[in-house]
Amino acid sequence: MKRKIMITKDGSTTIHIPEWNEQYHSTHGAIQEAEHVYLKHGLAFFYTSNNLYKTKSQVSILEIGFGTGLNAFLTAIKAEELKLNCNYVGVEGFPVSIEELKALNFTKTLKRETIFNALHNCTWEQSCEISKYFELKKEQKQFAQITDVNKYDVVYFDAFGPRVQPELWTKKIFEIMYKAMKVNGVLVTYCAQGYARRAMISVGFTVERVEGPPGKRHMLRAVKL
Repeated sequence: MKRKIMITKDGSTTIHIPEWNEQYHSTHGAIQEAEHVYLKHGLAFFYTSNNLYKTKSQVSILEIGFGTGLNAFLTAIKAEELKLNCNYVGVEGFPVSIEELKALNFTKTLKRETIFNALHNCTWEQSCEISKYFELKKEQKQFAQITDVNKYDVVYFDAFGPRVQPELWTKKIFEIMYKAMKVNGVLVTYCAQGYARRAMISVGFTVERVEGPPGKRHMLRAVKL
């Protein structure tokens, strides 16, 4: 499918797929959306609710849809800021091309070009030390192929939306997520559709709608109790 780079409302870039009328990030602001959904309501929520600032524990994160690496980039910066050891696994079925990555402008706003480059120079299927506090493993596979059990504290669920890929928002997929997470683990996603919410609840998650990023009224946060 044809793809093109576009500028979102906060000045940061995303990849647009005209055939689907779908983007990798919100057109209202790629960086703003990632910070709000995944950093604020995912990582920060888990960090504060589990008092990690007291224990100095490490956190394990699974990203569903590694895509442009923006969520990982922001998380690596935050891990360094918090001095929080972070083990991060990014799953992606169709990696973004080198040419597309070079056209993105995340480092213009966030700086830290060394970290961004390290994320994308990391060899797939191998663990890479990106910084003192951030270790990354990128896995190229379909989400349904995930077999981890009781491994992750936080899940960033950043798949393409139910409108274009409804099969990624089913009970089957969220069963896999639930099994992969530890007790008290947190899953967050930009999506707030009832279709997704009901699928999460059906496998055991406790789900709440919280304030969405710019351009969206709500998003979902699910906890495995």
